[in-house]
Amino acid sequence: MPVIVIVSIILGVLVIVFTVLVVRSIISPRKVGSLAEQYKKGNYSGVIRSARRILAKDARNPDAHYFLGLAYMAQNKEELALMEFKTVNSIGDFTGHVPENSFRKTIAELFEKFNQPEEALKEYLLLIENNPTSADLPYRVGKLFEERHKTENAVSYYRKALELDPRHGPSYFRLGKILYRAKRPAEAKKLLQNSVRYDPDNSQAHYYLGRILKDNGELATALSAFEKAQKDSEYKVRAIIERGGCYMSQSDFDRAITELERAAGLIGDERSAEALHAHYFLGVCYERTRRIEAAVEEWEKVYSVHPKFRDVSEKLSDFQSLRADDRIKDFLTAPDNQFIEICRRITMALGLSIRETTLINDGCDVVAFEAQSKWRNARRLPKLLRFLRITEILDIGSVRAVHEEMRSQNITRAVIVTSSTVSSLAREFAETRPIDIYDREKLHELLENTVMPHVKR
Repeated sequence: MPVIVIVSIILGVLVIVFTVLVVRSIISPRKVGSLAEQYKKGNYSGVIRSARRILAKDARNPDAHYFLGLAYMAQNKEELALMEFKTVNSIGDFTGHVPENSFRKTIAELFEKFNQPEEALKEYLLLIENNPTSADLPYRVGKLFEERHKTENAVSYYRKALELDPRHGPSYFRLGKILYRAKRPAEAKKLLQNSVRYDPDNSQAHYYLGRILKDNGELATALSAFEKAQKDSEYKVRAIIERGGCYMSQSDFDRAITELERAAGLIGDERSAEALHAHYFLGVCYERTRRIEAAVEEWEKVYSVHPKFRDVSEKLSDFQSLRADDRIKDFLTAPDNQFIEICRRITMALGLSIRETTLINDGCDVVAFEAQSKWRNARRLPKLLRFLRITEILDIGSVRAVHEEMRSQNITRAVIVTSSTVSSLAREFAETRPIDIYDREKLHELLENTVMPHVKR
């Protein structure tokens, strides 16, 4: 075959190939442009069909994979979208319709959603290189490091975010929470205050700020913070329980009960930490308001789930014996006027004449005199009787308080009558002072020998 013929054939083939390539180069952008138009119009099914046709002929077309991924996302098929975006990433061609920054942000968020933090981190770090002034990107990197328990790295990126944007509320929140957990409340408080200043809708920031305020005794401000924290569904029950705790600290047990009952009613999982705390503290409030049966019911709920939770087993043990002893139960639950009458009767049964009675927290003080001596000129000395209707162990602090009261009233002798047991330190302290302690057993004996008024339930 003549050389000229062979050359002609080769040239013809090259022309055909070139023509095909030119035609494809003209048609392909038009097809991709059509994908973009269909996507803008919301024709996601059309995008999927068209993209698949393009990919059937050109499997490595990044634009077709990109729009196919966008269409899947619009149809809430995010796993399929991530597969397409991974292909775009592996091709690495952003010269066409794929906007690199927007694409990397989207794929990073999908990596996060599907628990692929390492891949998400790579994308965010690339984005930081391309967008060095964005505060949101170092914040997201810090968050990923924090979730992987790399706290130092997290703190570094949160601070970087704040350098770029001193009003970046989420970074203040994350830093504040880290310092709160590190038991650095003063620093955490400032950061959390900045967080709610620049991001007032961050309910979780209000919650942690409320915890710090509560610990500092700033209860009114803490109550307000916990009120705002309730907007977060995850923290709502916790915030209500904390409000109950604030009212307990103020000895406003009725309001505390209202909050804790509301929290208990919202709890779905009775084995959760929130359920245990709500029922336990509700029991404490019932106890302090003399609703012993209701208190025991709450503590039994806690005990059935977690027998070693706080001192719930001890409380139930104490109250089981009290429930079986009607006299002690009446002493604990009687209304104030009837309780005072019980204390007066016990005082008189001890051979003392009463000068005055005063209600105190958890009890009653009676100032009385010894019986008339056979010696006419003998001076009758006053005695302080403190009746305490409590269930927790009588500690040395309670005995010290009686000793201080004796000194303030210039009284030389005292008796403490308690419905509970007594700590060894409290007994040792009393033994070296003119103070007698009558514990639960002695109280039972006194009540047995005292005509008690009828107590209405």
